[in-house]
Parts: sequence; structure tokens; C-alpha cells
Amino acid sequence: MHLSYQNKDYDIIIEKKKSNRNTYIRVKNDLAIHVTTNYFTPLRSIEKLIETNYERICDMIDFQEKKVRNNMGFLYLGKQYVVVYSDYPELEFSNNKVYVPHDFDIDKWYKKEAKKLFLERLNYNYEKFTRKIPYPSLRIRKMTTRWGVCNIRSHVITLNLELMKRDICYLDYVIIHEMSHLIYGDHSKAFWKLVGENMPDYKKYRDEMKEF
Repeated sequence: MHLSYQNKDYDIIIEKKKSNRNTYIRVKNDLAIHVTTNYFTPLRSIEKLIETNYERICDMIDFQEKKVRNNMGFLYLGKQYVVVYSDYPELEFSNNKVYVPHDFDIDKWYKKEAKKLFLERLNYNYEKFTRKIPYPSLRIRKMTTRWGVCNIRSHVITLNLELMKRDICYLDYVIIHEMSHLIYGDHSKAFWKLVGENMPDYKKYRDEMKEF
């Protein structure tokens, strides 16, 4: 079963579960259309639901394809590079290419760079922050669902290593977001007002990060 859009066929994967009461349609980063539904939902009902939601599904495909494009190649501080494996002993940049040794540990390199950059931006944003807050400890790790986490009790901010792939403005937004949690533990209006005090155009960066 598939859906045709812009001269391409996209697989429709149906997963039936007895525990599901409703039917959900999602386009994941594999660009397949995943339908999760009740075990007893007839195929014809699924087909009709696909037809009814065709335009919305196409929008979801466009969105996921944009995310795929935004994650192609080697990404470093908002720029995309073509990876060229080489015999160079270290990673080297040249125009739109990055020359990478065959046995190079890219995540290890990212983390080494992140330790310097993330601390530098944390200090920069902390000094400019509009409220008095305790100086937070910094941790860095690779996360799949969050850009940052703030432990309010221990005053520890954890930043996603993946931020090394993005422009510094997004790193600053996440740092300000997490520092604001040291005042407000939720996402209330007061919280977002505080974020806005420190980054007036935060909504722009927050929305753009959904495309990563």
C-alpha cells in the first residue's frame, strides 16, 4: 500500500494494536507513512482516512523531507559540508568540504569542540541574563528528543551535543530557555516572558528548530 505525491510513491505502513482506540497518521524520518490503529479497523476505513487527509499527509511529507535535507552531510555550526574520507591525520575544512580520517570519531570531536563553545556561550548568556540566578553547572550529552534539560534542584543544565551542528543563535536560545527554568519550572506565560526578555526573537528560533 502506498501514496503517490509529486511523482513519488511513499510506503504506507499499518500497525494494528488492540490497545489503540483511535487511528493516528504520522510521517517519520524514513519518509514512510505510519498508520497506527485498532486491531479491528477495516482496511477500507484506513484507505478512506488516507484519502480524506491527503493534503495534510503531503504537508507532513514536505516537512519531513525538509528535515532530511537539513541533516544531510557533515554539519558544523550551521553549515553543511560534503564529507571526503582521507589519509589526513586530523579533520580539516576546505570550502564546502570536510576531510575526515577513515577511523575518525566524529562524536568525540564534536564533544571536544562543544566543551569549549558551550561553556563560552553559557558564560556569555549568564552575564547578560536579566534575572539573578545561581550559576549553573554544564553537562553535554547526545539526546534524541530534547535540545536541553535543566535540573532545577541541582542547577545543572544539560545541552544536546547535536547543537554543535547548528548556528550559534540556536545554542543561545536553548541556553536562555534552560536558564529561565531556574526561575520558572514550567512553560507558563511568565516563563516565556522571561525568555523574551533575554531573547526578543526567540519564537523565530524555536519554530525553526522544529525543522531539525
